[in-house]
Amino acid sequence: MKRAVISFALLLGTLSGAPALAQAPEPTLSAALQDKTAVGKARLRYWGFDVYDASLWALPGFDISRFENQRFGLELAYLRDFKGADIAERSIDEMKGLTTIEPAQATRWTQAMSNLFPDVKRGDRITGVHVPGSGARFYLNGRLLGEVADDAFSRLFFGIWLSPKTSQPRMRETLIQGIGGTPR
Repeated sequence: MKRAVISFALLLGTLSGAPALAQAPEPTLSAALQDKTAVGKARLRYWGFDVYDASLWALPGFDISRFENQRFGLELAYLRDFKGADIAERSIDEMKGLTTIEPAQATRWTQAMSNLFPDVKRGDRITGVHVPGSGARFYLNGRLLGEVADDAFSRLFFGIWLSPKTSQPRMRETLIQGIGGTPR
């Protein structure tokens, strides 16, 4: 399994045109989020259904207006069962709402997420860690799933929750309310 994840990460880095990550990903979430604290939590409800609870983890002084330049984590604690492929499809749709994505790129990113995200059950937690200049690393219940070695992907993926252009502005405000003194 580990070998497959590493091979996938290397292949993805090659396909995206992005360089492979120079630093090996941390094997556990606690190592990846070392020194980070929860700065905000929010629940996503869609058509009256509870979907997940989101938690934003960052260092003190986190500047939301420059989120793409800082290391942070975003945890989604699922309140329902979902197929990994459905999570990937919804994610790419949300990313397309932030900017225009070339169809070939959207296909590559959707495939990468479909291969990476497992089916989740109620209570499972997927945490993404944004590593500026490198991409995104993902953990399931604290254990490394793999990474997408593409900074543009990572910026847009986390923009689903943190961009001012998010489709869920109230959720964004709730997530970032614990960040003091930064422009919104």
